[in-house]
Amino acid sequence: MQTAEVQKTSANPTAWLERLHLEVQGPEDGPPVLLLHGWGSSARLMAPIAEALADRYRVFNVDLPGHGLTPPPPEPWGVAEHAALVAELIRRHIGRPVVLVGHSNGGRIGLYLASEPKGPELLRALVLISPSGMRPRRPWHYYVRATLARLLKAPFQVLPQPLREPALDWLRHTVVWKALGSSDYRRLEGVMRETFVRIVNTYVEDRLDRIRIPVLVFWGERDRAVGRAQMERLVQALPDAGLIVLKNAGHYGYLDDPDTFIAATRYFLEHLPER
Repeated sequence: MQTAEVQKTSANPTAWLERLHLEVQGPEDGPPVLLLHGWGSSARLMAPIAEALADRYRVFNVDLPGHGLTPPPPEPWGVAEHAALVAELIRRHIGRPVVLVGHSNGGRIGLYLASEPKGPELLRALVLISPSGMRPRRPWHYYVRATLARLLKAPFQVLPQPLREPALDWLRHTVVWKALGSSDYRRLEGVMRETFVRIVNTYVEDRLDRIRIPVLVFWGERDRAVGRAQMERLVQALPDAGLIVLKNAGHYGYLDDPDTFIAATRYFLEHLPER
């Protein structure tokens, strides 16, 4: 296995590649597969997929910004910036269209990239494990917290620009504000907290009809982070997609039932249409 550091830097996502930690394994002439982990995870947890596919495929396993061995982005990034970074990684370092295997938020980024005009030039197919990006059904207390958060922010939004950001930063560090956020939000600090907010509030429903590549979706029947209804809506909205339900598996279905996941993924990869 190689560890690659890709070149160039700046605050622009497409020029920020030198900070990206990337692990590469498998035959150089093998069809390329790119692995994208979920939020709060890393390439380490995607390593079993890389090891299982590396006999035949050239596998690229990346730590996304602020995860694993890759430092946080220089400023808060949303899904668009992450997708731009992945696109530049494919263009500059891989050089061929890839099959993107994305778990959770990695799946959201994959769906976003696939829906972009240049998506078909960069991606052959998507393999998604409990991808995020579909609107969930929220409990009533979620909307209460969201309303309270908007009310707390409102007085700060009218401040002049030099005062607004320091004041909002103070608000985000108050006990009351932290109590309104999710457990993931409360664990974060600095640029990653705002990055998290931008990402989790980005949905892909209105983009799905633009995706023309094959998509295979896995979902664990015990997943409490992503619901089956979300996955069924996703598959129904995609022009070319199928859903595999993993029995007795949770949000990390590829770890809970690796045999089914790898066997089905191999079959899918082997039967992709030629490009």
